[in-house]
Amino acid sequence: MTGNKAKYSKLIKDEAFRLGFMQCGIAKAEFLEEEAPRLEKWLNSNFHGEMAYMENHFDKRLDPRLLVDGAKSVISLTLNYFPGEQQTDPDAPKISKYAYGNDYHLVIKDKLFELLRFISEQIGEVSGRAFVDSAPVLDRAWARRSGIGWIGKNSNLINKKSGSFFFLAELIVDLELEYDHPFETDHCGTCTRCIDACPTEAILSPFIIDAKKCISYLTIELREEIPDNFSDKMDNWMFGCDICQDVCPWNKFSVPHSEPQFQPSENLLNMKRGDWLDITEDVFKTLFKNSAVKRTRFKGLTRNIDFIKKA
Repeated sequence: MTGNKAKYSKLIKDEAFRLGFMQCGIAKAEFLEEEAPRLEKWLNSNFHGEMAYMENHFDKRLDPRLLVDGAKSVISLTLNYFPGEQQTDPDAPKISKYAYGNDYHLVIKDKLFELLRFISEQIGEVSGRAFVDSAPVLDRAWARRSGIGWIGKNSNLINKKSGSFFFLAELIVDLELEYDHPFETDHCGTCTRCIDACPTEAILSPFIIDAKKCISYLTIELREEIPDNFSDKMDNWMFGCDICQDVCPWNKFSVPHSEPQFQPSENLLNMKRGDWLDITEDVFKTLFKNSAVKRTRFKGLTRNIDFIKKA
């Protein structure tokens, strides 16, 4: 197999693009030596808040060979979610763009399994696992190592041609492939728009995020009541937040996605502010039947709406 590394890599990338992925890069599966002290310092600073799962499987987060026996390659992929339409009422509580359509975990997992089947059918018996934001994998680090982009000051991965409105996913396989060159250049330069625009000052310094201050954390991860000191800083967000991406100059290159499952319903986009303030559990279940918004549950979403209503 090793003599065909370039051939197999091209085969995998071509199929990834056919499945709708926007970028595909490949890195050698090895210990993330550079990232280890950064992750440890971030956790020790308690910047992860109530996300206790971030403390789990520390070694596995840094070494994919502990996740897949005999792992040789990490295949990183991106899937565009930038919408062609947005919520119509400018006064309505806001939902992050990534949650407009069907739950990305399910959509991407299906594509990854299909790609994994393709690899086994075309190349031979290959063992591997698919990962979408739900396992101990440092996906931004692997995307950078595979040449897809650089990590911006807001800690999002940025690509020169498409910005940052995309999901990250990985296949970790026991197949040796041709590896892409890591993305070494930081194209943020002296720009600090994301830092300046964050209403809660969650970006403490370039690349350092205090999740406890992040609107996405406050509206999704936090299970307790949102602290009162954020009452005038939520900028009308009820689920997630796009501010640091919306102001990023690189996102002028974002183009609408072509994934049918990410298409939002008209009912969702056309909800008025009053509709959200009076939302019932039945409406919630209908609107978000297959959505990532289900994660916050009806109780969580109405807590968020009530909180921003007071501002």
